[in-house]
Amino acid sequence: MDLPRTWALGLVAALATVTIWAAFMLVTRFAVQGSFTVEELLILRLAPGAFVMAPVMWRLGVMPHGQSWPRAAILMVGASAVFPFVVSKGLAYAPASDGGVLAPGMLPFWTALAAYALAGEIPGPRRRLGLAMILTGAIIVGLWQILSGADEHAWKGHLMFLTGSGLWAIYSVIFRQSRLSPLHGLVIGLFWGTLLATPLLLATGNVSFAKASLGDITVMIVLQSFVIGILAMFLFGYAVQILGAAETAAFGALTPILALLGGVAFLGETVTPLKIAGVALVAAGVFLASGVLSRSRSAPAF
Repeated sequence: MDLPRTWALGLVAALATVTIWAAFMLVTRFAVQGSFTVEELLILRLAPGAFVMAPVMWRLGVMPHGQSWPRAAILMVGASAVFPFVVSKGLAYAPASDGGVLAPGMLPFWTALAAYALAGEIPGPRRRLGLAMILTGAIIVGLWQILSGADEHAWKGHLMFLTGSGLWAIYSVIFRQSRLSPLHGLVIGLFWGTLLATPLLLATGNVSFAKASLGDITVMIVLQSFVIGILAMFLFGYAVQILGAAETAAFGALTPILALLGGVAFLGETVTPLKIAGVALVAAGVFLASGVLSRSRSAPAF
């Protein structure tokens, strides 16, 4: 194996993953402010991906065997339907730059709490410092709009970002304990998310695609289902395999920064020095909380 080349591919996969995570915030914010409802976006995220991955579902199965029903339910719909819906709903109220901080940015904080509650894991001093920085930065980002009165409804989005991030953290801990492969976890979520969520979404009456053209729908299928829903999962798994979990998690520090820059460049979002400081704190905290500095740097983690 060409180790330098493989290592470089792992770095590319990690960078591509966090870029897609940030793009999810930007694309979804743009879509819900324009031609799509949140319910329409979730259907476009689930159904096409489930159709494409049907052969893999048949081969691997769609039941998370050996799990209690509460844990099985979280594995079935947590990552595929609940998390995307809650965060997308938040993007209907608050900017993508806020979402980058309060959803993926807060994930290490909530994951540490979930790991302590569900598995008794206690983070070390450096990770605790990182988690404190994440919380401080998130408070700064969450409060600046409220105190400035920039957007009276932004707090609703902030609550949804925090809720979605917390739900994803619980899913992450349960998924790790389940010993399912990333591919198997993906197809389980796609199958049950599509089967259970689609009828509920249609029942809301918010799925008509009346404002969207066929071209818009096609673009959203490609982005939401194939790029964000499937490709990002594969890239993340590959990066973890090549670089290691801690090293890959450290790249997550880029997500709030990319969402901030993308929000300003593509969506015209307003940024203040206080908000930049909050994003920087969260990014630095994510890097510390990943545990990458506690790992030996002598060799790649294969």
